[in-house]
Amino acid sequence: MSDITRRLGWRHLRSAPTVHVRHHRRGRLVHDGPGLSFWFRALTAALSEVPVDDRELAMTFHARTSDFQDVSVQATVTYRISDPATAAARLDFSVDPDTGAWRGAPLEQISTLLTETAQQHALDVLARTPLSAALVDGVAAVRERIGGGLGAEPRLSDTGIEVVAVRVIALRPEPEVERALRTPAREQIQQEADRATYERRAVAVERERAIAENELASRIELARREERLVDQKGTNARREAEEGAAADAVRAEAEAARRVRLAKAEATAAREVGEARAGAQAAWLRVHSEADPATLHALAVTRLAENLPRVDSITLSPDVLTGLLARLGGTGTGTGTGTEGA
Repeated sequence: MSDITRRLGWRHLRSAPTVHVRHHRRGRLVHDGPGLSFWFRALTAALSEVPVDDRELAMTFHARTSDFQDVSVQATVTYRISDPATAAARLDFSVDPDTGAWRGAPLEQISTLLTETAQQHALDVLARTPLSAALVDGVAAVRERIGGGLGAEPRLSDTGIEVVAVRVIALRPEPEVERALRTPAREQIQQEADRATYERRAVAVERERAIAENELASRIELARREERLVDQKGTNARREAEEGAAADAVRAEAEAARRVRLAKAEATAAREVGEARAGAQAAWLRVHSEADPATLHALAVTRLAENLPRVDSITLSPDVLTGLLARLGGTGTGTGTGTEGA
């Protein structure tokens, strides 16, 4: 919609570049083109605004297939008004000179025309197509048929409307039918999922069995190695005991031999020492037997003197001295008497 402002009984119109404006004054075309800006008087002006940009028309309609199943079609048609003069002549695009709003509803007329024409061609295609084929290939078939039908529609070209593109978004049956159609696929998918689950469980069980077998084999091998270890320890202990016993026997034999040799040496030494002592004693006796008594007495006194303790000083009292002298006198008398008698 263009902007219209008032100035002292005049009106100023400023349109957008996507709007084609036609200005008639007293039945004569004064301004014609998109994006115009001009002054006009409301009492003598007739204005028309025709949009020339691309417009999207969403449509939804129901159809019936050859097997009497209802389907809904969702499509979008992109169109534009390629001949604004023809469109303004066929449809009411006039605007109010004061507000710039359309007096009628030309775009709704175009939407109704496009929707009914597209629906007619879609119904023609789906009425000869079963539901299963329509759900598989119906979108492409309906799109091609609608595009071709709208392009060949003479009323559109006579109105100055050009169809740019046709898109069919969806083609769906009724909810109950759709659920029924989905059931086999869902069941097959569920069966595939169950089979995958069973296979996964089987693989897991097989792996667990392999793991259990490996653990059992490991335990058996460990027990076998422990048995060999015990046998080896027993063999080593027995060999160690045997070696220890043999070593003890060798040590005992060596100790016995050493003691025998030591005893023999001690006996030999004792015998030799005894023989030497006996020889020395015999020689000593023989020497003493050949010596005179006075010599023997002197040797005895000397030996006695050698064995007496050391005396540093002697205190003699008169009593002791008297007794000692008496003994020495008696001893000398006896000795002399004996000597003389001899």
